[in-house]
Amino acid sequence: MRYGIYSDIHANLEALQAVFARLEQEKIDQYICLGDIVGYGANPKECIQMVLDKKSLVIAGNHDYAVAGKLNLDFFNHFAREAAMWTRKQLTNDEKQFLANLDLVQVIQDILTIVHGTLNFPEMFDYIQTSYDAHLSLELLETPVCFFGHSHVPITFLQGQTVSFSMDEEITIEKNRKTLINVGSVGQPRDENPMASCAIYDAEAGKVSIHRVEYDIEGAIEKIIKAGLPEILGERLRYGR
Repeated sequence: MRYGIYSDIHANLEALQAVFARLEQEKIDQYICLGDIVGYGANPKECIQMVLDKKSLVIAGNHDYAVAGKLNLDFFNHFAREAAMWTRKQLTNDEKQFLANLDLVQVIQDILTIVHGTLNFPEMFDYIQTSYDAHLSLELLETPVCFFGHSHVPITFLQGQTVSFSMDEEITIEKNRKTLINVGSVGQPRDENPMASCAIYDAEAGKVSIHRVEYDIEGAIEKIIKAGLPEILGERLRYGR
């Protein structure tokens, strides 16, 4: 099986289109979305539809739950809260119900696990950013690899005598060494690289590759401004932070 894995679209249609165009060049058997389809960007409806059209396996991100009314907006900063409230007005009840019904964690064929934030408290949408954060999730991981998102920074954590990390774009999955992989963000990269991010997991070969994809950033920014969303949500796309 070859999995096309992507996360944190944040209603950035231009980025999602570019990522799908890249993944379609590969022999992908199953698409997986690690949450946060919506929030920040100007095309929530279109992004939801594209994710569904790919028959993606999808789990919930914090912005998905917030827009669906399942997460208190007080947890968000001013700009994220404003975007979530705007997004609520754009979606139908059925679209919001779809977001509300998303699971927090899924185990797929006993070979991989998917979550937006952490495995220890997925409902809290905490971040995995340090080796200790990773340790808490690795202790609960029951498959060789877990893919996650949320921080918008591609990084891999590896279990050993201590938890190590890697920024490599090519990762080997070892059955006797549990691995956490953040695939980065499609629509709001925050590693100072403005290109969209996604991953391909070849389960038979035990290989994961992180891919960066150029997209029409200026087009996405123009839509954000035209929609009346905070301009900073577009401006940050230029710098990947």
